[in-house]
Amino acid sequence: MQPSDQPANTGIMAGRGGDTGVVGGAFGAVGQIRDSQPVPSDLTAERQLRAGFAAAAPRGVGQRRWVLHIDMDAFFASVEQLTRPTLRGRPVLVGGMGGRGVVAGASYEARVFGARSAMPMHQARRLVGMSAVVIPPRGAVYGELSGQVFEALRARIPVLETLSFDEAFGEPAELAGATPDQVREFCEGLRTAVRERTGLVASVGAGSGKQLAKIASALAKPDGVRVISAAEQTGFLAALPVRKLWGIGPVAESRLRSLGIETVGAFAALPEAEASSILGGSIGVALHRLARGIDDRPVAERAEAKQISAETTYETDILTLAQLRPAIDSMAVAAHRRLTNDGRAARTVVLKLKRTDMSIVTRSSTLPYATEDLTTLTAAAQRSALDPAELGAIRLVGVGFAGLSEIRQESLFPELDQAVAPDAAVSEEPTLGLADVPDPVVPPATRSYTTEIWYPGLDVEHAEFGHGWVQGAGHGVVTVRFETRSSGPGPARTFAAQDPALTRADPLASLR
Repeated sequence: MQPSDQPANTGIMAGRGGDTGVVGGAFGAVGQIRDSQPVPSDLTAERQLRAGFAAAAPRGVGQRRWVLHIDMDAFFASVEQLTRPTLRGRPVLVGGMGGRGVVAGASYEARVFGARSAMPMHQARRLVGMSAVVIPPRGAVYGELSGQVFEALRARIPVLETLSFDEAFGEPAELAGATPDQVREFCEGLRTAVRERTGLVASVGAGSGKQLAKIASALAKPDGVRVISAAEQTGFLAALPVRKLWGIGPVAESRLRSLGIETVGAFAALPEAEASSILGGSIGVALHRLARGIDDRPVAERAEAKQISAETTYETDILTLAQLRPAIDSMAVAAHRRLTNDGRAARTVVLKLKRTDMSIVTRSSTLPYATEDLTTLTAAAQRSALDPAELGAIRLVGVGFAGLSEIRQESLFPELDQAVAPDAAVSEEPTLGLADVPDPVVPPATRSYTTEIWYPGLDVEHAEFGHGWVQGAGHGVVTVRFETRSSGPGPARTFAAQDPALTRADPLASLR
């Protein structure tokens, strides 16, 4: 296996984050018109499979403990559709627009084409086609609405364990001893509170512990509630693929499947000592308990992480710089995903290399400002790379982000910050705008002074027309769509790039 292939084992560390996986779900017009698109086939199959368990479970029996998992539906893309009404009902991809861009979030309209978060942007755009609307992330707006979501939730659940911008665990004291129907009613109240406060849609899962609650919320999407009672949880878990067990990654799954263990039920049926032997020590024991539905982990507030990182040990040693480059790229993408979900930007990039003699070399690079731009952060990591031919064979590669901040600064000329060593090529793609609207859109253009100043997705203000966002730019002109959350779909106007009446604006103004 080469370093550019799937790694042998990946560990991602973040103080606030759990693995959010795919940001799924649908979003309707300001929480009132609900999305009617079909659910992805994998979730549809699971729902059908579990329907029998749900129907057979008694609904009037109280349960000692209920943990809830609240997960916003397609949060990043939904925020864009909320604050830019023209995008409602359109396939929106949020993420980097360059050659190395990665999807941070996809609207449900984009997901029906197969697009998903963590996918390379060029792949997602090919899947969605010309109707795709690619928007760069706006962390300040996501952070503001995330805060409003959690405020609405804390009014009903004082202690929340936040996992990212858009999801959290809660264990309401008032639900101790509640029946499944009472829990469902409580969850619907939470969803209503979030919708009324923000205009966004949340899905909620409930179960006896964190794992069941998280699985349930995935099945509740889009725009729903799923309650898994103690009476149905054993049969529910037993039928799941073993990969669904929280903590089972691709390596552990492969190991279990090689032994004929393909379902959670089959894993739960093993003696605890055998589970420990297969997966190792305390990890095997903990996962075996989860497989049997034993999940007594408490719900508690989390401290903010001081560093977010990802690292991987490779089965085949890295011997050349050509092998090291893609390994760094891969770890930067994994760490960046956690950074995005954490809702912060980073100023310091740390590269970690472990040699075959187990000695560790770390190098750091500090940027002039905190950023969440993947290309800038990856380039900083690449600048710290050392040639294995001189350093020695490398078995582990990690990329970490430190100097974390809520404050983000956009670079006027980002390519100056993204410069990499000559042998680490960076591909560029033309700037694209919203391509399928009736109003005129400026054709895509190669990098120019115009697109350095104005780029699609940028928030702007015009002296006459008010707040808007750049829909397209090139050839000395810029097309702006003037709209905010409360305006409804707005008109598009085209201006000279040097028009003094057009200026950059605070993205939070789109919430008006």
